[in-house]
Amino acid sequence: MEAGNQLFQRHSESIYRFFANKAERDVADLVQRTFLACVESKDNFRKQSSFRTYLFTVARNELYGYWRKRSKKEDLDVGASSLRDLGPSPSTLVGAKNEDRLLLEALRAIPLDLQLAIELHYWEGFKSREVAEVLDIPHGTVRSRLRRAKDALRAKMEELTSSGELLKSTLDNLERWAVGTRQTAEA
Repeated sequence: MEAGNQLFQRHSESIYRFFANKAERDVADLVQRTFLACVESKDNFRKQSSFRTYLFTVARNELYGYWRKRSKKEDLDVGASSLRDLGPSPSTLVGAKNEDRLLLEALRAIPLDLQLAIELHYWEGFKSREVAEVLDIPHGTVRSRLRRAKDALRAKMEELTSSGELLKSTLDNLERWAVGTRQTAEA
């Protein structure tokens, strides 16, 4: 019991952050369901990876299930559907800066699998091997997935702003933004 509490304390903020921009009103429920699913499927954890990687894999599965249920599509294509397509309102896009708003809005407009790749790599600091495991893709695919994700993000930001200066500063500061977002969420 104590070990479970420690794991929850150690990882709950990261899992909350994972869902925060993807499920608006149901974040707390998804966090609970993720940890419950970990307990229920503990025999599936083969210890070939870190518990954190396993936990984010479970969180990804919960997220996909959540959106399949909400969209009423069993064959939801996360490689083509963005959160904006799936329907949550942009009320979570309140940012203190124009860069934050632009980036968050663009993230929500790219396909979900690309959004997850960017967030796992930049927000959570996952190495490419861990990103591959969470997303259930070959390790060699991660670099190209991240490149495609950044390209899609750039294209969406170009659609969303006419300011070349804002676009450049947002893209140039992607890593800084991710670290700042992580620190704000942890505060």
